[in-house]
Amino acid sequence: MKHFIARPTKLALVCSTLLLSPTIFAGSLVGKVTGANQLKLYKGAKVTLVELSKSVVTDQTGEYRFDNLDAGEYTLVVDYLGAESQTFKVQIEQDGTIKQNLTMASSDTMEDVVVYAQRAGQAGALNMQKNADSIKSIVSADAIGQFPDQNVSEALQRLPGMFIERDQGEGRFVGIRGIDPNLNNVTINGLNVPSPESGVRSVALDVIPSQLVGSLEVSKSVTPDMDASAIGGSIEVKSLSGFDRAQQSISFSAQMAQNKLRDETSPKVAASYTDIFNDEFAIAGALSYSERQFGSDNIESNGGDELEQRHYSITRERFGAAVNLDYRPDFNNQYYLRTLYSAFSDDEYRLSNTFVFDDETEIERASKDRGETQEITSITAGAEHLIDSWKVEYQLGYSLASEENPNALYYTIKAEELAFSSDMQGAIPQIEQSSQVHDLSQYELDEVSNESEDSEDEESSLKLDLTKTLQLNGHEFEVKVGTQYRQREKQAVADIYIYSGGDVFDSFAAENYAVSNMDWSLGEFGPGLDKMALRQHFTDNRAALADSYQSSESKAESKGASYSINEDIFAAYAMTRFSIDKLSLVAGVRYEKTDFSTSGYKVDVVENEETDFEGTLNSVWQAERDYAKWLPSINVRYEFSPQVIARAAYTQTLARPKFEDVAAFQIIESTTEEDEGVFVTEREAEAGNPELKPYFSDNFDLSIEYYPGNIGVLSAGYFYKDIENFIIVADVAGTADWQDYDEVFQPINGENATLSGFELAWVKSFDSGLLLAANATVSDSAATTFFDGELIKTQLPNQSDTTANFTLGYETDSLSMRLTSVYKSRNLEEIDDGMLRYEDAHTQFDFSGKYYVNQHTHIYFNAININDEPMYHYFDEKNRNAQYETYGRTFELGFSWTSF
Repeated sequence: MKHFIARPTKLALVCSTLLLSPTIFAGSLVGKVTGANQLKLYKGAKVTLVELSKSVVTDQTGEYRFDNLDAGEYTLVVDYLGAESQTFKVQIEQDGTIKQNLTMASSDTMEDVVVYAQRAGQAGALNMQKNADSIKSIVSADAIGQFPDQNVSEALQRLPGMFIERDQGEGRFVGIRGIDPNLNNVTINGLNVPSPESGVRSVALDVIPSQLVGSLEVSKSVTPDMDASAIGGSIEVKSLSGFDRAQQSISFSAQMAQNKLRDETSPKVAASYTDIFNDEFAIAGALSYSERQFGSDNIESNGGDELEQRHYSITRERFGAAVNLDYRPDFNNQYYLRTLYSAFSDDEYRLSNTFVFDDETEIERASKDRGETQEITSITAGAEHLIDSWKVEYQLGYSLASEENPNALYYTIKAEELAFSSDMQGAIPQIEQSSQVHDLSQYELDEVSNESEDSEDEESSLKLDLTKTLQLNGHEFEVKVGTQYRQREKQAVADIYIYSGGDVFDSFAAENYAVSNMDWSLGEFGPGLDKMALRQHFTDNRAALADSYQSSESKAESKGASYSINEDIFAAYAMTRFSIDKLSLVAGVRYEKTDFSTSGYKVDVVENEETDFEGTLNSVWQAERDYAKWLPSINVRYEFSPQVIARAAYTQTLARPKFEDVAAFQIIESTTEEDEGVFVTEREAEAGNPELKPYFSDNFDLSIEYYPGNIGVLSAGYFYKDIENFIIVADVAGTADWQDYDEVFQPINGENATLSGFELAWVKSFDSGLLLAANATVSDSAATTFFDGELIKTQLPNQSDTTANFTLGYETDSLSMRLTSVYKSRNLEEIDDGMLRYEDAHTQFDFSGKYYVNQHTHIYFNAININDEPMYHYFDEKNRNAQYETYGRTFELGFSWTSF
């Protein structure tokens, strides 16, 4: 903590010194670009000051600004996709700041932009993309509600090169160019938001109320003033400001959804409000609540001698709230406060049947009853000042993410030598079962466990940026320097009690807790176990279970899942931005230093017949290290014409290991038994690796974009990444640290990896109201890693060769329809017991239809996963099941009302 106090204090002194006695810069021109009715703000419009050949791009509020102007008359030209270029004259006085709003005249084309909500959202996003300094893809706030997406992460999957990882069929984590989501950077209003889940860095973007999103920006090439932890790219969620809308706005929506697999109905409501007071103070707020009752059917195998059937019943609740405040007392000073609160609860009841095909056949029927709650609180405060020729920006951020999973209850009953068989073939292996398999009187209670797990991820940050505009040989260029400090602490604590054997187990009659045969779509499941009856049984017998407590196993599981990690990250950068005629360039270097420490346990579970010892040995394991890196980057933009733009970029980025990979924990199982008069010891282990190096990547990008007029773009790009130190989980038994071990699974750094590919995109809106959008990213990766004592070549873990999207839309004054599809090719997950485990290709179709009752109200219908696409994983060959899970179709019916 002392480091966190020291550095921010110095930065605060710098800020306060620079802000003393601010003077207004002479000859400034500011204003907004608006529609004829003053209700539409033109975001991403290019405003050119002809006499000086200077151009700026309007921000989220539609504002532009020129400084350092001599007195005189100037000509401004506004270019905006979907509108004709328009020219304005403005007079600048000798000093002071002149406000000049630019009102775009109406035209047939512009009327289309205003009338068609679909096209309006696209126009703003494409204009911001076209005029960006780096390679970006953007989703505007208007466009988020135009697709049949359930949350923010699913809205991002429509962009070129994007894909999502799903949890129980819902999109949660977002990846870029086929790369693992943990290797990308996600910020909300410039703040890295921690993850409530114990093992990962990636943040599930379904926690953000979409009503408060101003835009979603995906940067595939970074600039030095951005966080460098972006191997695939950086996702910036910009929340809505009250100044982003030209007038007071209120919105409300409500819907009911039905999942066909479980035939459950679920509600969702959301509301937002924005307003501006005296042109100085603005407020934006949003609330959302949803409850989703659904389930999934699943069958898994180990690829050899074990099959498991799973039946899930799930209730998920989400509550999101956000309030954003902005204060702009004059043209040269802005202050803001951004807040976000999200609560996510996941109540899951899972029934499973595990069939073991061995010399002695065995069946385990089990239940899992747990209620998990995740919370995220994020607060960001900052300001921007113009002082003479300096722009000073500073931001203070605090985030806290937590996950609680109290008193999860697991019951396992077991039977042996009952008749069943399977050929283990196909995506959905079938099991032939005798009638005795479904007779719960044949089963005995084998194990009960009561588990509580908590994790907490806390981050504080401070950022300072200084920008100055200079003149050189008649050309204006910008110099920007800055620094950032982030302090992050991740903790995971587990408290696990495992019970087996004793009077309570002997007296348990499984048939008394049976429920009727379960409705399971993948075959024959048999009877289930009653959730409430099992919970009551545990409550009634908790004291008596003390005699059945398995001390060694319980302590091993508890200590092995408990650890803490601290990261202090200091960054500083310098960069320049300038334009000469048609050429624009952003170049600079960023320095990042990471101080890392972790604390956990080495747990040795010992069964030794030779010494007659059975127990658990625990010792504290602490490790620390630091590393630093200089990361140069350059982004070049060349405008062949107003319609044709080429871009090139070279950047260096990094990615820190996942917390579960780098945490200090070891669980070692050591068994010593007599074999023909000789005592033989077998050791197996699972361990984290605090010595893991971060990923480093050299990234090269080339792209060309063609904007044919109206609202549309045709683009093509090539990318190449040379990645050092990629991480994979492997069996490292027999290596230097693990001599005389039979099996040890541990994350290790691979030797090197490369990723290259092409990205193609086409978007076109027609005057008839028809919309076509298609994009595809085709990539190839090669990775060299150490496994089983030798180097092997694979592809990058969790990297998909092809991702693609297609949208067919049609919209009139009163009707909007959209059919969409997303495709993600197979990817390598891990090496599991000598087999390659793959996630199979995934194709999903969705539909959205809207009917506009009037200008303010519309009714909508969404159909999600129309083709009932499952999730499928397999070992080596496609007919060798690892996991098959189906979720069913979901239908949503709702209405939305807005005041604007």
